[in-house]
Amino acid sequence: MENSANNQGIMVPPVEGVAGGGTAYGWNDSGFHDPRPLRGAIDPMKVPSAELVHVWCMPSTSNVGAQEMPRPLEPISLLAARNERESVQIAIRPKVSWGGCGMAGAVQVQCTDLCSSTGERLVVGQSLTLRRVVPVLGIPDALVPLDMPVSQINLLPGETTAIWVSVDVPSAQPPGQYEGEFVITATKADAECTEQSLGKAEKHQLYRELRNCLDLVEPIDGKPSDELVERVKSATTSLRRVLLSPSFADFFSDNGPVDMMDEDAISNLSIRIKLSLMVWDFVLPATPSLPAVIGISDTVIEDRFGVEHGSNEWYEALDHHFKWLLQYRVSPYFCRWGDSMRVLTYTSPWPANHPKSDEYFSDPRLAAYAVPYRPVVSCGDMEKDYLQKEVDILRTKSHWKKAYFYLWDEPLNLEQYDSLRNMAIEIHAYAPDARVLTSYYSGPSDAPLASNNFEAFLKVPEFLRPHTQIYCTSEWVIGNRDDLVKDIIAEIQPENGEVILYVSVCSWF
Repeated sequence: MENSANNQGIMVPPVEGVAGGGTAYGWNDSGFHDPRPLRGAIDPMKVPSAELVHVWCMPSTSNVGAQEMPRPLEPISLLAARNERESVQIAIRPKVSWGGCGMAGAVQVQCTDLCSSTGERLVVGQSLTLRRVVPVLGIPDALVPLDMPVSQINLLPGETTAIWVSVDVPSAQPPGQYEGEFVITATKADAECTEQSLGKAEKHQLYRELRNCLDLVEPIDGKPSDELVERVKSATTSLRRVLLSPSFADFFSDNGPVDMMDEDAISNLSIRIKLSLMVWDFVLPATPSLPAVIGISDTVIEDRFGVEHGSNEWYEALDHHFKWLLQYRVSPYFCRWGDSMRVLTYTSPWPANHPKSDEYFSDPRLAAYAVPYRPVVSCGDMEKDYLQKEVDILRTKSHWKKAYFYLWDEPLNLEQYDSLRNMAIEIHAYAPDARVLTSYYSGPSDAPLASNNFEAFLKVPEFLRPHTQIYCTSEWVIGNRDDLVKDIIAEIQPENGEVILYVSVCSWF
């Protein structure tokens, strides 16, 4: 397919979040036609990047897959409060191939700080980050960090690559208009072909040279200054010999290193994207107004990371997941399934009297935390009266209002509902103000609550009272029927509990 860099005359429906308007479906790039396609060997250092790649912007709500078709390039305009993160995507699709080894070519992506007219900055690598969108099972999902402020990305023929741009506005950031830009330049791909890789002898020679440098400068304690100077001079000579070797010939010209493109070449050949951010003069609270919780199977973590339940490495893996999710204002909990969908849920793997638990639960970004019904890690004699001891400790804390117990995942019959009730009764005996969360999508199958499924579904809250305080109903039961939401809320009644929607996903963590 031959595409043109000049797409000014093409009528493309606007994308929601970019220049206003709705979301377009079914659009293709049949209107892109280049009457003068590039032929023969292409040197990206001599050809405008706009003739080699399509570049356009997409909102963060879009799934930009490999077959996403090009759109007109427009400046990025974002709005954010202080203590808020805003994101946008930059899509890149090659028009022709100028690389080798099965690649269309490579592009260098640079970004600047976002600056205000008063000199305030949102710094690249701190407030401004770039990640590459990587598909998982064919779906755009993983966000892989890119080097900052300059990164190189290899492009595949006929495929669109997306870059996820995030701007984190600190709470103390002065309000105002901030401006910056992205510079995208087609460049020569890294030499990764087998025939261009280093041979064993060459690798060994490089290793010996670098090892010699280290031996020269490492043992310096107690050495006289004259000897240190001579050592540094000798190491400098060895390093220069390594850098001037044929292995690094591609990175040197007569005027020095060329690993970063010449600024004049960038100015003349590059594609520039303006980014404008308006920072509003108010601060979003650290604690989300609507709690969003996500459950992670601890057995999946154990399998994926090869850690043993209860080991130091296990605690470290859970701590890593907790902190990673919390930065996105998502309140995580870990879970382990038992028989008949009984589930052990906990936000902190440590007991309530451990400093880490208080650190977790006191974090203002955490909107809710799950309290385990029994010990997460077997503790022998300490298991006696475990629940009462945990509740007694937590009830003295100011963060107790965030606590909830999640005991059973979607009970299906009277036996399971009865077991759930008995567990809730024990909890409320120790803490009458404790909140028990129950997820459900139907009533007990062996004791229908009504003549049809939805009527039976509506009566589940009454069946669960007074043992459940948070009614967590499946989103798929409601679908797009907003009127059903009103019926559910009317049945629950605000004074009798809370209602939360949930979805089930695969174990991707």
